[in-house]
Amino acid sequence: MISLVCLVGATGTGKTDAALALAGAVGGGVVNFDSRQVYAGLPVVTAQPSPGEQRRCPHLLYGYLPVETPVRAGAFSAELLGAAHSLKSRGLTPILVGGTGLYLRALLDGLAPIPDIDPAVRDAVSRECAALGSAALHARLAGLDPDYAARIHPNDPQRICRALEVCAGTGKNMTWWHGQTQAPPDLRVLKIGLRAELDPLTPRLARRIDLMLERGAREEVAAAYASCPGRNAPGFSGIGCPELLSVLLDGADMEDAKLRWLRNTRAYAKRQLTWFRGDKSVVWCEPSDTKTMTAHVRTFLAAGE
Repeated sequence: MISLVCLVGATGTGKTDAALALAGAVGGGVVNFDSRQVYAGLPVVTAQPSPGEQRRCPHLLYGYLPVETPVRAGAFSAELLGAAHSLKSRGLTPILVGGTGLYLRALLDGLAPIPDIDPAVRDAVSRECAALGSAALHARLAGLDPDYAARIHPNDPQRICRALEVCAGTGKNMTWWHGQTQAPPDLRVLKIGLRAELDPLTPRLARRIDLMLERGAREEVAAAYASCPGRNAPGFSGIGCPELLSVLLDGADMEDAKLRWLRNTRAYAKRQLTWFRGDKSVVWCEPSDTKTMTAHVRTFLAAGE
């Protein structure tokens, strides 16, 4: 049996700081379950923990995938579980940190038994995405699977294409397949959510964008694109990359791009808050109240001994 601590919440709420505090207090290691922070070469624009922060305790599943490699929920769930086992074997408490609720659900609720999709179907959907754009395909997905479409951003071609290829290849949508899952039998879970309201969070998100640019986000994306010149590469689907690529490739005005970046980040934070508030098992804490978080974690761990 593995006891997992899951630290959840919207982007920009301070999950990294809280995770480091918890890891130091209870002897833990941090495991990433954010779908964009897995990509190498994009640590600034995806808000990965800094090298200094990562030296404070073990950090797993950050910045290890090339930008051209898609992330599949099933495979990533297996990696999450493997990382948790690795930390437990070292006597550390696994602390999962992120905001991608779909991936956390895949781990905790089990994997949908989706069969392999014909590569020809996958290629056809990919070509359509390249020709029409992810927003057009997102609109199509909304007609086929409105619940799933509402959970993903129109600028996320990886998940949009995956959902459409599953519909085309199986005749069932992702919402139906996710209803066929079975939870792993060997997990105990405590979910701690960082409380936030959207309006007070927005100025903090704007400041974070400025800090990312000061730390080289534009140059980072330019270098990543030079090594993988394809705007639809999965690693470029995270918020910030499309906006910066519009500046780099299309000559868009940086201030306009920053406004779109903030608008998209705010919309994403709103979806995250809606998602996690709908989970009645989450224990909510103020982001700075690591004392209360630590008390919850210690009580949880003691109950599993």
